[in-house]
Amino acid sequence: MNPTEKKVYSLLGIAAKSRNIASGEFLTEKAVKEHKAALVIVAADASDNTKKMFTNMCTYYDVPIYFFGEKENLGHAIGKQMRASLAVLNKGLSDAIERQLKMIE
Repeated sequence: MNPTEKKVYSLLGIAAKSRNIASGEFLTEKAVKEHKAALVIVAADASDNTKKMFTNMCTYYDVPIYFFGEKENLGHAIGKQMRASLAVLNKGLSDAIERQLKMIE
């Protein structure tokens, strides 16, 4: 894992500790539809169906979406079990995470 990826995971951890993460398919979807999500991250190893659903939803609601990491690592970063999707609710944190994600692409 490169330093940029580590930084993303640590920022996700900070977001989780400050209660600025909605994780899991149901809560991520709810955050997007209630216009609370500033950024959506879907695990690269999530199912094609999940990726398609969130891609369409984020396009419709104009929320940036990234495919990053693996379900196990995403869950671990926020102190939970495996997570295929999560939404960052804080704009400042989402900007910081997005800057890191753009360096990886």
